[in-house]
Amino acid sequence: MKKVIRILALVLVLTMMTAVLCSCKDSKSEELGTTTQDEGGSTPEAVSGGSIVVGIAQELDDSLDPHNTTAAGTREVLFNVYEGLLKPDTDGNLVPAVASSYTVSDQSDVFTFTLREGVRFHNGALVTAGDVVYSISRAAGLDTGEPLISGLGVVSSVEATGDNTVVITTSEPSAELPAYLTAAIIPDGNDPTKETIGTGPFKYVSRSAQENIIVERFDDYWGQKAYLEKVTFKIIENADTLVLSLKSGAIDMAAHLTAAQAGELSDGFTVLEGTMNLVQALYLNNAIEPFNDVRVRQALCYAVDKQTIMDFMADGRGTKIGSSIYPAFGRYFLPELADYYTQDIEKAKSLLAEAGYPNGFSMTITVPSNYTPHVDTAQVLVEQFAAIGVTATIDTVEWSTWLSDVYSGHNFESTVIGFDASSLTASALLARWRSDAHNNMIGFADAEYDAELDAALATANVDEQTAHFQRCETILAEQAANVYIQDMCDLVVMRSGLAGYEFYPLYAMDLSKVYRTQ
Repeated sequence: MKKVIRILALVLVLTMMTAVLCSCKDSKSEELGTTTQDEGGSTPEAVSGGSIVVGIAQELDDSLDPHNTTAAGTREVLFNVYEGLLKPDTDGNLVPAVASSYTVSDQSDVFTFTLREGVRFHNGALVTAGDVVYSISRAAGLDTGEPLISGLGVVSSVEATGDNTVVITTSEPSAELPAYLTAAIIPDGNDPTKETIGTGPFKYVSRSAQENIIVERFDDYWGQKAYLEKVTFKIIENADTLVLSLKSGAIDMAAHLTAAQAGELSDGFTVLEGTMNLVQALYLNNAIEPFNDVRVRQALCYAVDKQTIMDFMADGRGTKIGSSIYPAFGRYFLPELADYYTQDIEKAKSLLAEAGYPNGFSMTITVPSNYTPHVDTAQVLVEQFAAIGVTATIDTVEWSTWLSDVYSGHNFESTVIGFDASSLTASALLARWRSDAHNNMIGFADAEYDAELDAALATANVDEQTAHFQRCETILAEQAANVYIQDMCDLVVMRSGLAGYEFYPLYAMDLSKVYRTQ
């Protein structure tokens, strides 16, 4: 007997997940600048049409392949162009997209999707069951044996059983699978590295490397049409240039600003405050000395005062974390781990002495120069590490260099960065630290961690799965895999006359809801 699960409800594993979009202060928008309300306090009427320029801090992945993105910044832009069978809403629910409903077998290993009628690709073609079979099979690596999206690695087959029905079978129970089915649906046979065709509210127009990417409203979109006719994402990697561009009118909107940047803007802007949905940490290369010694890693954790970092970066805004899960993951997040290490200089020095470094050591913190919050964090860490005799030097590099040398090449000692979740699943954040994971850039290896992660992924029981994931988080804290800091506050700046922006529990920038008010 099959149990029918309407997509409007939370999926199994997400039943208890509450999207914490208020971890900085208020919820969706604390206005720090000019209000977007009229004098009577009512919400202004949305005006359809017009165009805006949005400043972004990094170049996008070369391929723009929605199934194979590396950078969170690429995913937040492509969020506007591509959709999966399901998609997240601002409260963390999975809601209908290309699919209208689905059923799950009692064993949670057979998922039957009914496709929504009338969904069109940006080339005008109607979405078919064959398109869905091709898309999920490609993302799951059924032809190559190498899944492009790791969470789809459990998929064993994808079949069209009717004109509008697709059955996905997994090799083992998978309570998390629906959350990974936000994977983009693309036309059968399409190579997204050569042609960008999705079903989202905006369609791809053009891209100029190191300059911009342009999208336009898709008027045949199946759902609520976007208000704006055109959005240009302009790449501005220099923090000072970004602020100057806002002041001059060259750009209309920017996300992920620091409090100092936002403070440079006068009247004429609205600053919305949400959460970044990132695990910001000093990531340590566990495979090299001295970070292959847990005592050294623990010493660095004891040297850090997270609140001081948050005060310096964003006037105290943000949420302290102690492992690789951020607060929007509700039932999985363990807030007590944020205080697993509290600043204790003498304890840190003692651990260093035990590890053979009584006089400390020297280290390099590699930071992508285009991310001001991470550079600011590194500066505070340098001062805090000096108190225990550790001399840290900051090496700022271009984003492309960070991707090639640090992320892919593992050629680093430590780095300040934030990792996001590609889907609303705990494994999206935790699976990367399995000892044999292809994206385990820090070389963390712990047999108990691997066993707990495997156990979490092998059960369809939500409570059991949660317990295993929470144990994984605790192991990361106990072993000081990294120096965990915070889920950063996200300040989004919009020029007056714009409204409608909403935060998601994922690293996403949804421009379909933004509109002009004049």
